Amino acid sequence: MESKRSRFAKLNDGHFMPVLGFGTIASEGVPKSKVTEATKVAIDVGFRHIDAAYVYENEEEVGKAIREKIADGTVKREDIFYTTKLWTTFFRPELVRQALERSLKKLQLDYVDLFIIHLPIAMKPGEELHPKDASGKIILETVDLRDTWEALEKCKDAGLTKSIGVSNFNRKLLEMILNKPGLKYKPVCNQVECHPYLNQSKLLEFCKSKDIVLVAYSALGTQRDPNWVDKDSLVLLEDPTLNSIAKKHNRSPGQVALRYQVQRGVVVLAKSFNEKRIKENFQVFDFELTTEDMKAIDGLNKNYRYFKLAFAADHPYYPFSEEY
Repeated sequence: MESKRSRFAKLNDGHFMPVLGFGTIASEGVPKSKVTEATKVAIDVGFRHIDAAYVYENEEEVGKAIREKIADGTVKREDIFYTTKLWTTFFRPELVRQALERSLKKLQLDYVDLFIIHLPIAMKPGEELHPKDASGKIILETVDLRDTWEALEKCKDAGLTKSIGVSNFNRKLLEMILNKPGLKYKPVCNQVECHPYLNQSKLLEFCKSKDIVLVAYSALGTQRDPNWVDKDSLVLLEDPTLNSIAKKHNRSPGQVALRYQVQRGVVVLAKSFNEKRIKENFQVFDFELTTEDMKAIDGLNKNYRYFKLAFAADHPYYPFSEEY
């Protein structure tokens, strides 16, 4: 149905990112060994873009899966596009490189393909991933993101990562980086929550105008992790419109939600540790949504956010108080 070429997004630094990625964040209670197994299944069914992060605390397991699939001849290292993320406790410029080196050590890899700022909100440095004060509030700090960005540029120059980008940035924060005096590299991407209930059309348009790829997380809604998401939030995959379009194409609502993003030029991440669904999630290249389908799915937008980052609402870089 589609040429191989259309399965990649060209980044503004010349590298190519597969338009469909496998997400590796695991809910609490998922055994670590499951992460290795699921990542191996994902590579076996065709996923080449692996989205991970230091804060997921499972990069050893993901790295093991990648190395095993290289060792058995399924893939070469250069076939894999691996993303890791700079956690918020490492935003001070002098901590950035060591954060990436920690991920590389866990992965036992020489480089990553993409290193992105996970959230625009810095937390107090230290070994605690979510440092809290006596009253249980997360301890935030303000680090100039332009200084953090410069440290990411140095990681690229050092060959530790091929590309650099951001996540959870709004237009204003992106402009802050883009307008930075002496900017050496633009962010190649902005990874944000994006699904039919929050289709990010304005942010997508802005990113396209700057040659920044929008990468969608929570593209299938969310597992409603009680630490981050309201337990009574909307269930995207039960949406009647998605379900009727899925029925028409003889597909699952999840496949329709993923295909929607691919067709609008968004790189999309799919996360599942269930073998059947991992296979299903990769099967989005052999059908096409009609213009009417796309319009109907566009019409579902409610600007409904699962991840509100309420703990940081008063931070000067809080990204969700603006329209986009």
